Amino acid sequence: MTSEAPTRAYRRLSVEERRSQLLGAALSLFAHRAPEEVSLDDVAEAAGVSRPLVYRYFPGGKQQLYEAALRSAAEELQKCFDEPRDGPLLPRLSRALDRYLAFVDQHDAGFSALLQGGSVAETSRTTAIVDGVRRAAAEHILGHLGAEEPGARLRMTVRMWITAVEAASLIWLDEDKQPPVGELRDWLVEQFVACLVATAGRDAQTAAVVRDALALESAEGPAGALVRGVLPVVGGAGHLL
Repeated sequence: MTSEAPTRAYRRLSVEERRSQLLGAALSLFAHRAPEEVSLDDVAEAAGVSRPLVYRYFPGGKQQLYEAALRSAAEELQKCFDEPRDGPLLPRLSRALDRYLAFVDQHDAGFSALLQGGSVAETSRTTAIVDGVRRAAAEHILGHLGAEEPGARLRMTVRMWITAVEAASLIWLDEDKQPPVGELRDWLVEQFVACLVATAGRDAQTAAVVRDALALESAEGPAGALVRGVLPVVGGAGHLL
């Protein structure tokens, strides 16, 4: 008697497909647990493969796998700021932050471990990967500002704001993701404008960048909301002029 039960068809994965599968499994685990709490057995189980197969693709063990997963996450984070340079600046920045904060939300524990350091898996190479994300984000934002050969003050302002975004993201995770992510995004955009304006008072290049950027903003956009929120606070400080 022959069985008519369907036979499951298996497709042999290519080297790149298998590597991507293993990295995806590792990233999923690192997203919710610190690197030192994830074993190669955990990765193998999550990917539905054997431990020797993981070693075949990552002969350096967990450290090599962690660094590869970190590079993959870094590439994804860098893409968050890859926004077309069309239209007003602040809506562009808002869209980039939406993608960045979505990544933070999806990789909460892993994101914290990544930026706070202290992991036994942390090395000079992993530190360089994380720093590369920060530098790439800064270059994207400076490009959006349209400043040719940005000076030290403008570059420092942008990099300071990126550090503030990272710190706010970590605090947001620690505070059970409060305030709501949309409010956090808007507040970070406003912080960006405030940082630029403070620098503009001391740096002609930044002042020109701010004037050009604000000229394209609308009253209904983030800049208009910021002005309406700040004016009642500083309106009575005319005596300081």
